[in-house]
Amino acid sequence: MSPFSARFKNINGDDTYPLDEIIYRSKIDNSLLEVEHDRNALASKSPEEWKALFASRRQSFNPVNTSGVWSKRELVLPEIAEKDIITLEEGFTPLIESKTLAKEIGLKKLYMKLSGNSHTGSFKDLGMTVLVSQVHSMIQKGAPIQAVACASTGDTSAALAAYCAKAGIPSIVFLPAGKISTAQLIQPISNGSIVLALDTDFDGCMKIVQEVTADNSIYLANSMNSLRVEGQKTISLEICQQLNYQVPDTIIIPGGNLGNVSALAKGFDDCLAIGLIQKKPRIIVAQTQAAAPFYQAFQRGFNQLEPLQAQKTLASAIQIGNPVSYPKAVRAIQDYNGLVVAVSEEELSNAAHRADRFGFYTCPHTGVALAALEKLVESGDIDKEEEVAIISTAHGLKFTEFKVAYHEKSLKEIHSSFANSVFYTPPQIDSVMDILQKEMKARQH
Repeated sequence: MSPFSARFKNINGDDTYPLDEIIYRSKIDNSLLEVEHDRNALASKSPEEWKALFASRRQSFNPVNTSGVWSKRELVLPEIAEKDIITLEEGFTPLIESKTLAKEIGLKKLYMKLSGNSHTGSFKDLGMTVLVSQVHSMIQKGAPIQAVACASTGDTSAALAAYCAKAGIPSIVFLPAGKISTAQLIQPISNGSIVLALDTDFDGCMKIVQEVTADNSIYLANSMNSLRVEGQKTISLEICQQLNYQVPDTIIIPGGNLGNVSALAKGFDDCLAIGLIQKKPRIIVAQTQAAAPFYQAFQRGFNQLEPLQAQKTLASAIQIGNPVSYPKAVRAIQDYNGLVVAVSEEELSNAAHRADRFGFYTCPHTGVALAALEKLVESGDIDKEEEVAIISTAHGLKFTEFKVAYHEKSLKEIHSSFANSVFYTPPQIDSVMDILQKEMKARQH
């Protein structure tokens, strides 16, 4: 039996609930819940013992240990049986230092945490392995759960579909019709989900899925379910481990429904609580101006969230006007000396494709974070001597239409500063050499 334990706890009160209870909000005041760990028990191991344990699992071939999430299982779901864990060996994604991009931006050191290098191509796998594993465990113990459902702007549905397919649990996804990429749409279809495309936006889908899951026979998988946060927070633990437990000065993350923001802070909270790190990084949230309710609330001193109708944006996964995890995200920004920044469609597009010129293949949401970085360096809000990490939330391959349109210069009202044309020419050496000489000379400057 594990010496470690965890439970649901009201973020604004003292009421608690077991993790195998189907509950998403407090029964007392309807506040969001979080997973609370017994940190006194966790502190029974020294920081060096934790580091040694995590390092030893990194060398293992056991699928549970090769998962970046489950290799930290004592800090995630400490009481789950290993046989009930549903993993696709997610996590342990690369943390890449880019000296050339840092120099281009005018920064001392820049890291890209490539969280999209995962089974379904986004960081959502980290949270979904935890949620589906817990549901699988509950079903094995007799819980009458018939299916798991989510509202999604694309990536959540892909992750839910894949993990439920592996577990043999039916999945249901609600998507805003015409507002996600083809690559995102086909993933849950391929994995056998019941897919419903609704003539609304994400917030409308979110309203429907809460009604569908109200009787508890269908389990809710959106980030208001705090089990998701427990997986997503391991991004922070990985960054610490990858940098030998020295944290960057600043971390920038794109924000939509804001579960990832609170997860990032919670992961660093855990690292601080058990002595793995000694200081907090600053956390900055980047939003697109087309869907910036969190930025607008930040400008008002977080006096309240005013939901809005999110406008169409190239960063479709964060086209959200009423973020469910707003209260947790506010706390994260306040606890981590943070900022919230909004960027334009042109800024995010050019920032994404500038990064591509240095070896990345950047999704539009990561472009939002990179554009925020450029603005903050230029304004002096990020010092040029800082070490910064960007959380890349999805793989660029999921947004091929965005990439093609950018390089074809067909994105409306956007000047593609880094467009790279294809040269069509007859198969004649003179013609080929003319193009090569011209282009090679141009690219030397």
